[in-house]
Amino acid sequence: MNELNNLDLQRAELSLLGLHCAGCAGTVEKALAAAPGVSRADANFATKRAAVVYDPHQTGVENLREVIRREGYDSLAPDDGSDSEALESAELQAQVDEEKRLRGRFLLAAILTAPVVLLAMGGHLIPALSPYLDFSLRKWIELVLTTLVLTSAGREFFTGAWTAAKRFRADMNTLVALGTFAAWSYSVAVTLIPDLFGVAHGGSHAGHHAPMVYFEAAAAIITLILAGRVLEARVRRKAGGAIHALAELQPRNARVEKDGKESDVPIGQLVVGDMVWVRPGEKVPVDGEVAEGKSTVDESMLTGESFPVFKTVGDPVIGGTVNLTGAFRFRVTKVGKDTALRQIMRIVQEAQAGKAPIQRLADQVASWFVPVVLIIAIVTFCGWNFFSHDPNRLTIALTTAVSVLIIACPCALGLATPTAIMVGTARGAQLGILYRSAQALETAHNLTSVVFDKTGTLTEGHPRVTQIHAQMISENEMLGLAASAEFGSEHRLAGAILREAEARSLQLVRPSEFHSVSGHGVVATVGGKRITVGNERLMRENGLSIDELSHGEWSARGATPVFVALDGEVVGLLGLTDPIKPGAADTVERLLGLGLHVTMLTGDNHATAHSVASQIGIQSVVAEVLPDAKSEMIAGMKKGGGVVCMVGDGINDAPALAEADVGIAMGRGTDIAMNAAGIVLISGDLQGVATAIELSRATVRNIRQNLFFAFFYNVLSIPVAAGALYPFTGWLLNPMIASAAMALSSVSVLMNALRLRSFQTGR
Repeated sequence: MNELNNLDLQRAELSLLGLHCAGCAGTVEKALAAAPGVSRADANFATKRAAVVYDPHQTGVENLREVIRREGYDSLAPDDGSDSEALESAELQAQVDEEKRLRGRFLLAAILTAPVVLLAMGGHLIPALSPYLDFSLRKWIELVLTTLVLTSAGREFFTGAWTAAKRFRADMNTLVALGTFAAWSYSVAVTLIPDLFGVAHGGSHAGHHAPMVYFEAAAAIITLILAGRVLEARVRRKAGGAIHALAELQPRNARVEKDGKESDVPIGQLVVGDMVWVRPGEKVPVDGEVAEGKSTVDESMLTGESFPVFKTVGDPVIGGTVNLTGAFRFRVTKVGKDTALRQIMRIVQEAQAGKAPIQRLADQVASWFVPVVLIIAIVTFCGWNFFSHDPNRLTIALTTAVSVLIIACPCALGLATPTAIMVGTARGAQLGILYRSAQALETAHNLTSVVFDKTGTLTEGHPRVTQIHAQMISENEMLGLAASAEFGSEHRLAGAILREAEARSLQLVRPSEFHSVSGHGVVATVGGKRITVGNERLMRENGLSIDELSHGEWSARGATPVFVALDGEVVGLLGLTDPIKPGAADTVERLLGLGLHVTMLTGDNHATAHSVASQIGIQSVVAEVLPDAKSEMIAGMKKGGGVVCMVGDGINDAPALAEADVGIAMGRGTDIAMNAAGIVLISGDLQGVATAIELSRATVRNIRQNLFFAFFYNVLSIPVAAGALYPFTGWLLNPMIASAAMALSSVSVLMNALRLRSFQTGR
């Protein structure tokens, strides 16, 4: 969120309790957004979480929770809003408790409803039972049992509707409460004072001419909707299970060595600097650096990388990964919320809590949905009761009005987008792809162009000196001067020159003066001598001639030429080669197969850039681009109407990553690059670029399917429930069937979203 660029603002995640539909989430969101000190609020019905950006000087987490309570809901959050592990644990327990509570309410309703349905419909279903079901107390038994259903298992529908009414709102509870109460109250009146209604139709359940009662409909509606909510809760828990599965990757205890003794301690007690032993088959508890031993580690659960990674002294290890072969001891470097596992979970949760642009339409429809349905139900009742000449018009009016109230499903609309986002981002995390926001996930499906930085992205980022040509002085002397001049530089090429000098055991001298020319090289004073090290442009700008040095053949083979000048005379040339990453050519081929235009953007010279590009199948190359100009190049491509993705990993790439419609950072890049990017590839595998776009397309396709089904379901079902087919077919929708259809509509959307869990890459 851009608001967090203001360092005074903080972000809190609140787990919401008591949400029944998208309208509930919208109510919470509006209340939070209007609260003092709140910069932005997003409430998500699918995840049942609210993400709030606020000014801590004006409000706090407890104040935000109080805002939610005033709207008739509740929330889970640590008092300081920072203990994510405690929140996740409480949230998981709340989900389990909610599912158990719903299951208990459903079983109670089912037990009470079964005899009501048997008494009311048994004679129709099994004619032989009719004589046994025709007795004077039948309606009274139905009345008592149905009343128990509504006041026990169905009580929360009515209390929820009353709470909403007191705040001049209407939600899903309102529709269910009105529909069931209308059927029940009409049936009670018929039972108590049947003469008031006369003969409502030409037949009854027991073969007598008497007004029809709808006790079985009222009871069955409650039961079926509760059954749907039980299924919905179970499917929702599966949809969000990936986050909890990530949390379970971290072991509870760690074997710590102190004063020569080993002891098991809870990971919450670990501190940076502790020495921890990990044996074969055990999980690495937290992030650290190997201090003793060697082994292979399975990092696939975090990075998506299928091959085990060899670890030896000095190598980093990630908490939650599995040690496969040898034992090793590592020094703890990160604990708690700073570990890679917790950061991954935080990023996924933030993406799930946000809203994709495609969700705006569904939210707007959902906000008006319940009031519109109430109006349609009233119009339906009045139309049939006052303007129809059918002798059964009161029965038809009641049946159709109740069916309209019950069959309408704002839940399906509310779940369509956020559930797919939730499952898609979680699946991405399993594949080593982190979508930092729902917007990044959605935008990626629209991309037209992908722009790659070269060094460290398409190449390994670890160049080495492969050729040396010296004139007037020896190779080692020239290399020593170049390395001394680069002593203060952090550029990758400078690092390669320094490593080569170290490998040759050359004595280096720190420069007394040092000036870095961004994108070109350095000018330094070493031992009273002026040393210039850099590319062809730097040499020419300093009036140095390089015409006598032939480097075209080096560039054609993909080597980067670096010139070295001593006191105004060019004394040699270094050729540096950066190996191309495995899978680079396959990645480009996949992107081209997706219909995307692929470009390489680099500060390297034209010949070297085209050589590297030709090896991996990239036709479009922009070379010799200064770091500051990369973002301008991206902006220019966007102005041409393209939707541009920038893939990079270094500090110099951060402005371009931020400027692009979607920035993709390699996970082994710098923190600033990751913060500027909308998508992070944890493993640094280039294939993840194509996979991220494919998963985005699959997720957006799933969202569109969900939205189509939700809209189509409501547009088709409400007129049918209102009796649109009755004049032509004599058929009315039974309210019980309407309740079953409504319950299944939400579950259908959730089940469709769950298909994303099985998404496979196009490799």
